[in-house]
Amino acid sequence: MTIRVGTASWTDKTLLACGRFYPPEVRDDAAGRLRYYAARFPLAEIDASYYALPDARVAQSWVERTPPGFVFNIKSFRLFTGHQTPLRALDADLRRELPPAAAETVVYADQLPAEIREEAWRRFLLALEPLRMSGKLGAVHFQFPPWVRPDRRGLARVSDCVVHLEEDLVAAVEFRHASWYDGAARQAATLDYLRELGAAHTVVDAPQGYDNTVPALWQATRGDLAVVRLHGRNNAAWNSRGAASSSRFQYEYSPEELAELARQVRELARRVRETHVVLNTNFEDQGMRNAQGLIAALNQTAA
Repeated sequence: MTIRVGTASWTDKTLLACGRFYPPEVRDDAAGRLRYYAARFPLAEIDASYYALPDARVAQSWVERTPPGFVFNIKSFRLFTGHQTPLRALDADLRRELPPAAAETVVYADQLPAEIREEAWRRFLLALEPLRMSGKLGAVHFQFPPWVRPDRRGLARVSDCVVHLEEDLVAAVEFRHASWYDGAARQAATLDYLRELGAAHTVVDAPQGYDNTVPALWQATRGDLAVVRLHGRNNAAWNSRGAASSSRFQYEYSPEELAELARQVRELARRVRETHVVLNTNFEDQGMRNAQGLIAALNQTAA
């Protein structure tokens, strides 16, 4: 039973600005920051790939700056999951290939020519090669927007993402609409659907009572990997739009909450070979402090 705990960012601008996690000698050094982070946590989630297609050269630098056994989960490019995508997020040569009618400020995958979408997928997968070949690629994380729902179109969107991955890559799926888990029958249907796809269900801890959140369903859909993402429980900020995206996830878990989460994580981890827990509370150094607190709580439950 392996449990890895890490954060969804090691470079959030509020983290760097607060000056509390990184010592002065590495604060302005990208390589030093990642080495410092990787000496303290065994897992990191790469979120930059959501905003733009990743680069294989950058991925190779991540490999070189982390120790053997370190693992990255990487977030899917937003175009693939059905999010609105600023045109500037596409590579410049792909933008030049678009017909004039498609040259809007924001685009969706279905508005682009199929050859452009497929080329974006090819580049995304190619950029993962350094991580895959080094054994440092954990899961490709697909976080779907609230308008992707369990209807024919939504199911097709999820399937399209998973089937685009090569055979040895693992998809982790996170939904952002309550309808995917509305009632016991729908919960079972969603989990069965993910099992059929071979995708890992993502357990989510987040504020409740909104259409764009889902309950924490502590279930696994693969035998080799379970994924947990902890967004905090800040109801007031969940649907706010601050200057930094991380401001939505301002939350410090209490010792009691961490103890209960540690118990649930350990129970889930008994059913799978490896469990990844990602703290998405990225405002300032809250992610690091929450991750350290959860690791301590997990160590106490193991004693």
